[in-house]
Order: sequence, then structure tokens, then C-alpha cells
Amino acid sequence: MLTEPDNATTMVLWNGREIPRLGMGCWAIGGPFYAGDVPLGWGEVDDDESIRAIERAVDLGIRFFDTASNYGAGHSEEVLGRAIGNRGDIVIATKFGSATDEKTKQAIGAFADPAFIRQSAETSLRRLRRDRLDLLQFHLNDFPLEASDEVFETLETLKDEGKIDAFGWSTDHPDRAARHLHRAGFVSIQHTMNVFEPASAMIDIIERNGLISINRGPLAMGLLSGKFTPDKTVGEKDVRGASLGWMIYFKDGKIAPEFAARLEAVRGLLTEDGRTLTQGALAWLWARSSRTLPIPGFRTVAQVEENAGALAKGPLQPDVMAKIDKALAGL
Repeated sequence: MLTEPDNATTMVLWNGREIPRLGMGCWAIGGPFYAGDVPLGWGEVDDDESIRAIERAVDLGIRFFDTASNYGAGHSEEVLGRAIGNRGDIVIATKFGSATDEKTKQAIGAFADPAFIRQSAETSLRRLRRDRLDLLQFHLNDFPLEASDEVFETLETLKDEGKIDAFGWSTDHPDRAARHLHRAGFVSIQHTMNVFEPASAMIDIIERNGLISINRGPLAMGLLSGKFTPDKTVGEKDVRGASLGWMIYFKDGKIAPEFAARLEAVRGLLTEDGRTLTQGALAWLWARSSRTLPIPGFRTVAQVEENAGALAKGPLQPDVMAKIDKALAGL
């Protein structure tokens, strides 16, 4: 379990290793994949630039990378494996549950039976070029609660066999987060959390039980990067342009108006003290809880450098956090 850090921007993991409280999310570097004609990736990628970006992150001290077996139909894991391989000083977290076809780049369904879990773990080990998976996470957000017992029993067995070191659940449901707290090796919850979605109920469970809060969407899918204007549209292969029920920050490929207003309400507060908007958004997460580990996405060296630059500035101050709360409450 996670212990209280001595430094506001570091944390001690379940294995005793101290790392910076910043990971890199590897969804975008997987490249395009689809559900029929619906894009599930973030557009085309340059693998050489992705590898340079990963190497730059490592040079800057980043020691945690998060991916999934379905990102780019496995391509994200493969790129990460090429860049990092079996380095013992790097923690790689991956996820299972959403199956894809490597050749067609198509999503083919969601599975959680023991045979599938084992097969997925072995495939991830091969792609990542690892002897053991540091953290394996269940990727089905709203999977039925009671049916999840068999899933996590299988993960316990994989841990006992030495295939994985620890496990967690990628879910936004507090009842699911609380279901498996008793299991040895259950160390983390990956969930949506950012300035616009503080995830209070989830953070309460995480803090009370010493879990790691792995924050997906820490930049609200790029909205908090500041690079989007109301009239800018994402590319045709970008998931942010898809009509998906959970896609709240973007509508028809553009910033959703309600979130554009929220962004303008906090922009000045997040960029105090010389921070970029991205750095302010990450600093908000560190100030929100000592358990948070944001995993902003990246595709370029420049994005990695900006993300990592947030560490030097640390968390936002309490008075700034209070002002942000007040600004958003007034909308």
C-alpha cells in the first residue's frame, strides 16, 4: 500500500520504491483503432517520436507509465516495450478486459473470464518485453460487482505465480473500488479526476484505505492543455470527435460550451506563479490529495517536457485551491 510521502511530489509504492508523483499515459501513442467506424484512438502517431518522448521522460525522472492491452490494438504496449523493455527501475501499469484485433485494429468485445485474463497477461508480457507485470488493472469500468470476485481471484493467483506484482481496477464507481480492499495485492484505483471532476467519494475511499489514485483524464482529454479554441476541431481519427456517451469535454470534435466556460473561470488561477495551464492542472491534483498520481497523455517530446516541468513547481497553494473551488461553484 502507499505510504505518506516525505515530499509533496513523490510517493512510495507498494514495493517500497519512491517515484515522482507523475506518470505518463500511453493511450495516444498507440495510434488509431476503432469500433466499426468509430475512432477509439487519438489519431496517427510517429513511433520514433513516441520512443524519443518516452526516453526523454525517463531522462527527466519519470518512472511510471500506464498503458492498456487495447490501446492501438496492442501497439501502445509494443512501443513502450521497445523503449523500456525489462528495465527494473521503471514501473509499467497495463490493463485488460477490452479485446482488439491486432491486424484489423478493431475492438472485438469485452471479456473477463479466467482464461482470457491469463491470455491477456501473457500477451502484455510479450509486447512489453517484461518478465513480470508491475501493475495489472481491470479495464471494465462498470463490470457487475459480484461477478468481479472471480476476476480478482484470478489476479490473486497470477500474483502468487509471479506473473504480476500488484493489481487494481480502472473504474469510476466507488462501490467497485471498495469491493476488493481485502485482497493482498490490490493497491490502486485508476479513475477520472481533474479540476472539473474532483472525484470526492472515490478519493475518500482511496485515502482511508491507503490506495494509489491513478488519475486518468488529468487534463480533461486535452482541454486543460490550453491548445483548443472554441472553433478548433480534432482530427477525423480522434476519439474526441466520436459521439460517445462518456465524451463530455468535447462535442462534435469541439470544446463543449459548458466546459469552455469552466476553463475560462480557472485559467488565470491555474497559471499563477509562471505555470502553464497544463502544469497548473497537474498541480491541482497534487494539492487535492497526497494519494494522486496523474498520468497525462503525450505524443511528443515537448509535451513530456511540459508535463514533467510541473514537478519542479509542486502543488498549488491552499488559497489558490479555495479560489478555484469558488470560481467553479459560481457557474
